[in-house]
Amino acid sequence: MTTPRLLALACLAILSLPANAADSPIAFDWNLRVRHEHVDDELFAREANATTVRLRAGLRWRIAPQWEARLEGEGIVAGGDAYNSGANRRTAYPLVVDAEGAELNQVSLAWTAPNAGVVAGRQRVALDNQRWIGSVGWRQNEQTFDALTATLKPGRSVQVTYGWLDRAHRIGGDRAVDPLARERDLDARILNASWSRGDHRLSGYVYAIEDEDVATASTRTLGARYVLAPKAGVRPLGVTAEAARQVDHAGNPRDFSHSYWLVEPTFALPAATLRVGWEHLGGDGSTALQTPLATLHAFDGWTDRFTTTPAAGLEDRYLAANGQFAKSRTAGALDWTVAWHEYRADAGDARYGTEWNASLGVPFGPSWKALAKVADYRADGFSRDVTKLWLQIEWSGASR
Repeated sequence: MTTPRLLALACLAILSLPANAADSPIAFDWNLRVRHEHVDDELFAREANATTVRLRAGLRWRIAPQWEARLEGEGIVAGGDAYNSGANRRTAYPLVVDAEGAELNQVSLAWTAPNAGVVAGRQRVALDNQRWIGSVGWRQNEQTFDALTATLKPGRSVQVTYGWLDRAHRIGGDRAVDPLARERDLDARILNASWSRGDHRLSGYVYAIEDEDVATASTRTLGARYVLAPKAGVRPLGVTAEAARQVDHAGNPRDFSHSYWLVEPTFALPAATLRVGWEHLGGDGSTALQTPLATLHAFDGWTDRFTTTPAAGLEDRYLAANGQFAKSRTAGALDWTVAWHEYRADAGDARYGTEWNASLGVPFGPSWKALAKVADYRADGFSRDVTKLWLQIEWSGASR
């Protein structure tokens, strides 16, 4: 089933289902985000300064007790063009992938029962920690999928998610110069099964992604993930462990098999949570494990130097801490994060560089939050030095 047919089917079903105004409330939600991003990249003679405003608004219509329609759009405007958005052709500046434009972000029809659910149409798809498939919520234009997804909960502790992904609407937006930055045609089958009990969570997954636009991006990934969350004063030690294998799939002309693993002990202290991590993305010098549908900004440092894994692979060894400062004059606790990364190749002994990240979130009431964030990458054989700074304020709300 093609994307136009999938969307037409969802819209037709929305219009044809019986609606009773008394039993079918309509709910609205919105998110307004104003952000300034500054980039000082040694690869460019000029520095980038991108001030953008993103408004995302959605409507949820409860058509019947088990049926809900979803319609969501977003618009992005920029104050100035002293940056390369990927759509404005300002290639003398560093890239900040927040292009101006307006898009239909979601249009879907959902059926929900106590132990099952199905969503058809354009939708967010975010699995586990979004290392493999996610919405890239950090960028102003997020990633959504034309998809059919189904969730089954055969027991209180078990959940199974299956999906067919037909198209990925990328963060570059509809106006991106590169067509592949706008959207990608897929024929992907995804399966994720998880078991949870208390603070334990175990999941296994198979992601068979056929990329019909870029054959070399077609992969099949099989893996498992375990998380034990720590609790300060109760169980201070926790752990996250994950292992996967990625091989060529469908019409991929390359022949490869790469490993992925993550080991992350976590320590909960009264004032902070500490993490020590080692993430491995395999590479052999010719090909490397890739995760193009992931929420990449959340991994391997905020400077986004490694959104594409180098051919020699990547090992990210990191220390991180996060916590909260006590309330002062703000409406809640201040969230802080500090992290340090050291990057190396998998194949060979090459060192790539190091990176520092830090952020501070300041809430102003239940709906408003400000954020200051900085990332600094020092190259040691891979790419060049870069420093990025973000200042942001966000307003979210919902009404019925």
